[in-house]
Amino acid sequence: MKRSNRLVLLVGVFLAIVAFVAILLLRPGGQTPEQSVPTTQATVIAIKDIALGARIQADQVEVQQKEIAARDPSAFGDVSQVIGQRVRQPVLTGAAITQRTLSGGVSGQILEIDVPTGKRAMTVQVDQVTGVGTVIKTGDYVDMVVGIRADKFPVITSNPVDDSFTVVTGINGTSVKLLLQGMQVLGTLLPPPPAVAQGGQQGQQPPAQGETGTALEEGQQEIVALSVDAQQAEVIKFAQMDGDITLILRSGDDFLDPVTGQPIDPPPLPDPTTGIILKSLVDRYGVLPPELIETILPAQARR
Repeated sequence: MKRSNRLVLLVGVFLAIVAFVAILLLRPGGQTPEQSVPTTQATVIAIKDIALGARIQADQVEVQQKEIAARDPSAFGDVSQVIGQRVRQPVLTGAAITQRTLSGGVSGQILEIDVPTGKRAMTVQVDQVTGVGTVIKTGDYVDMVVGIRADKFPVITSNPVDDSFTVVTGINGTSVKLLLQGMQVLGTLLPPPPAVAQGGQQGQQPPAQGETGTALEEGQQEIVALSVDAQQAEVIKFAQMDGDITLILRSGDDFLDPVTGQPIDPPPLPDPTTGIILKSLVDRYGVLPPELIETILPAQARR
């Protein structure tokens, strides 16, 4: 073999050795590629029970490493992403904080209702006018206003001669009252998205998980499941049969302890209200009642 060929061979061997050593030095700890692939991921875990509708506090969560294969893909990885957020489903100690925790799942669906101890779950139906635009969500707090129409309060006169009764017309008997306050929402039901309702037409996409906004749609309805006691259930049923129901959305912070972020037990006392009839509007708010105007026409000339 010529001397020049031997030199080339020796140089090639030397470069190969250098490359091999460089690879070993640049690889941390000399690990193989398979050993460097992470198998765990940072996950925000609840270290205390968190009640429905409560805001997540810093002392209720921490970051733990969880196996990626067993981890919910929508779980959060940093506590700064969840502290101060309101939970839309109860969270037990050891559970991961996920997108579903904060959104309650796909908007307008109920998979399960967890009825609080001593309470009942009762549903009412509202629309975009009587249900705050049908954007009421699980964990919210609502009040109920009930209106009773005049025909439910007939004014009658009796005839003692024949014991007959006559309904007096022209009297406004409408009555409105804020009957129930501070009821928590356990779940909501909305119609399916347009793409589902119309057979999945092109160009119509269902809302993503966690989206709760609605556009103005004629006839849009929402079913709201409320947490009530036995007496409240009777009041709601009567109002459903003989009145008009409107739900009013409350600030959830009115029912949370400002220090712990947990629901206040017992809840705040109801705000006193007077109820409204037509006389209340006239006496307290200055609504002007109509006045009878008498006109005297001149006598018509005889023909």
